Amino acid sequence: MVKLLLGFLLVLAVAGTTLAGGCDGDREDMIRECKKYEMFPAEPKIPPSAACCAVWQKADIPCLCKRVTKEVEKVWCMEKVLYVSNYCKRPFKPGYKCGSFTVPPLGQ
Repeated sequence: MVKLLLGFLLVLAVAGTTLAGGCDGDREDMIRECKKYEMFPAEPKIPPSAACCAVWQKADIPCLCKRVTKEVEKVWCMEKVLYVSNYCKRPFKPGYKCGSFTVPPLGQ
């Protein structure tokens, strides 16, 4: 559900931002395993690897989402983050906020 944060943390790492806290390992794992599935352009959406989904299943998404900045959102495609979270069977709930991104209602 809170998988968006992982993608955002990955963006922070790419942007050279240093993060403190308990989810740095999740951020590093997300960057290593999921970056290519979650970055712009929005299309095509590629099914993520099993290794990427394993990261999504264990990651502390709320921690990651707290660290999402506007700079992160310029690099990581939230549409793709949602796609990957759904594919990996850890979807975000509609209305969940990660950085400045709010998960839209189902069907949108």
